[in-house]
Amino acid sequence: MQIYNWQIFAQLGINDTLNNGTRTARSIAESWDNQWLDLLQTNTSNNLYGSLTNLGVFFAVGTLLFFMVQWLKDLIYSEYSRPISAFIWPFVVVLLLSNSGNGSILSNLTLGVRNFINNVNQQVVTTADANQTYQQAVSMSVAEEVAGSLLRPCQSLSGEQQTQCFAKASDQIDDLWQEYRNLYGNKTWIDRLENQVNQIRFGTGIISDTTFNAFLGNTVQTTIKNFFFSLQYAFQNLIEATMLLIAALGPLAVGGSLLPVTGKPIFAWLTGFLSAGIAKISFNIVAVLTATVIVNGPAQDYNANPDLMWFIIFLGILAPLLSLIVAGAGGFAVFNAISNTASLVRDRI
Repeated sequence: MQIYNWQIFAQLGINDTLNNGTRTARSIAESWDNQWLDLLQTNTSNNLYGSLTNLGVFFAVGTLLFFMVQWLKDLIYSEYSRPISAFIWPFVVVLLLSNSGNGSILSNLTLGVRNFINNVNQQVVTTADANQTYQQAVSMSVAEEVAGSLLRPCQSLSGEQQTQCFAKASDQIDDLWQEYRNLYGNKTWIDRLENQVNQIRFGTGIISDTTFNAFLGNTVQTTIKNFFFSLQYAFQNLIEATMLLIAALGPLAVGGSLLPVTGKPIFAWLTGFLSAGIAKISFNIVAVLTATVIVNGPAQDYNANPDLMWFIIFLGILAPLLSLIVAGAGGFAVFNAISNTASLVRDRI
């Protein structure tokens, strides 16, 4: 999901800016992918992950004493059943923390889970956004801001100067309508916005502030929209950074899993990783569904003039909060399920 910098549309040209936005979004996504590979698979003997793996091994050695004390205690009082099942954990820890320099089993599993989450997220977005409803909803707001940035300077003019200013601005905006029709086909909302621009262009006399701002808004509104879109983009990158941070701390969670406690740190670590993935997927689902309400509702009404500010606020603040709440509840359920499954397996071995 890409973010456009509306302030530079007029200076760079509409087509160039749209292409630049796509390239920037793709470049950032590739940069995150490369960062995951660099951390988890490239020269893990000497990089940050290798250092954390060594620290995880240190934790494992340190907690092995506590594990052996509890194991001997269970061996004496538990008729061999619990000690035998518990003795699996040291082998699991050693196996996961074995570092060959090209990544450990843990790092490869972590990268595999991340790729799986990303594939599920992409499938969800592709299925839910088959008609590009999210892109259309964002493009509606972008179109208003582009039109405003080009037509707003004409508001202070009058007579022939204003007419020429409107004509020049409309010629530039026509490129935007064509670009949108190439992307989405002939849509009602594109025709409506084009008609509103033409009404302003060919109107007689000076356009009133009320009529003008009802469609084009003002610079303060543009700044607010930019801010909330930046919040949305920051949240998406925060989720990616959170998943990467949790992945990097995996060796510490594995190393501490020999502690004789009910809730193993590795379960909490896995729960946190999956919770971040749930937050990522949840945000995209909410964003797409909300955009669908707009595109399939007021966007289909030729006479409607929807205020998209609520949609921008929703994406910037409410959708991230909602996705975090869902992720927290889902993570709690996952943790309980993993803990109960581990207890069941332990009791049956």
